[in-house]
Amino acid sequence: MIDSSFSQTAASRQAVRLGVLDVGSNTVNLVVTTADSGLPLPVHTWEGRPRLGQRLEPDGAISEDGLRRMITAVRRAAADAEAAKVDRLFAYTTAVVRDAPNCDWVLDRVQEATGIRLGTLSGVEDAQLTFLAARRWLGWQAGPMLMLDIGGGCLEVAFGRDRLPESAMSLPLGAGRLTRELLDGDPPSARSVRRLRRHVREQFHQVAARTSWEAPQTSVAASKTFQQLARLTGAAPLRQGPFVPRLLRAHALKPWIRKLAGIPSEHRSRYPGISEHRARQILAGAIVAYEVMRRLGVESVWICPWGLREGIMLRELELRQPPLDNASWVPWPPA
Repeated sequence: MIDSSFSQTAASRQAVRLGVLDVGSNTVNLVVTTADSGLPLPVHTWEGRPRLGQRLEPDGAISEDGLRRMITAVRRAAADAEAAKVDRLFAYTTAVVRDAPNCDWVLDRVQEATGIRLGTLSGVEDAQLTFLAARRWLGWQAGPMLMLDIGGGCLEVAFGRDRLPESAMSLPLGAGRLTRELLDGDPPSARSVRRLRRHVREQFHQVAARTSWEAPQTSVAASKTFQQLARLTGAAPLRQGPFVPRLLRAHALKPWIRKLAGIPSEHRSRYPGISEHRARQILAGAIVAYEVMRRLGVESVWICPWGLREGIMLRELELRQPPLDNASWVPWPPA
């Protein structure tokens, strides 16, 4: 249920079109909304699939082929943004480029070729903004809330009672990164799967042990990885719309890890919810989801259809509230 506390409209506000361009490890997404509703409801979307995470050098650098595909996708997104009459654009790239050794060079080449300078968000900023989106979607009745988000490069975890989290962290436990670095085949060997599970437990334990986690009233998960895992384990398909409640339960996910590990990625994509371009990394995503839920004592998570892009939009929309006609904030005490 959407929290409508920040959805008031003002007659004086112009319908400015805001665009968010997200360059991720698998896809490039453009989402356009208008500032008149106060909610990040899309009026236009575009998606490209350069699959940068599959075109990295051994050291994690963006390859020449990956750069070409990235430029092509950003150029097409820029043209689409112009056709959609976007007034203001927020363009950024995620961990796949942010953490690449040649990040600055890539950002320079993309700007030269497209005119768009991609920004970068820190992992903590990513977690904070995704938490904001989840808070606005679920509303204040969610109470103290735990948020999980598995991306291609990182895992974000945040906890809090308010609009923004009290604790937020980002770990290099993204599904794409772990697949590249720790799984040795398709399907992977049993040894590499065990190594991956041990690595996730150790990495998460080192950080979680230093963080105070209160038992949440509501646990929520964002990202395509969680959406697809929920569908795999019996949640309603996305075609039924975003307002259908969806849960991912740890006990339902556990047996799927063995199933996914035993088959090649081309067979995984035959299962409900698993897209072809995420089939190879869905095993790592399932392992991260299960191990983190187990470590935090979370039996299930609600799936939130809003994520980082919506959080970016909400941050802009909420800070652009127009002044009231006959009352305003003033310095106190008066001079």
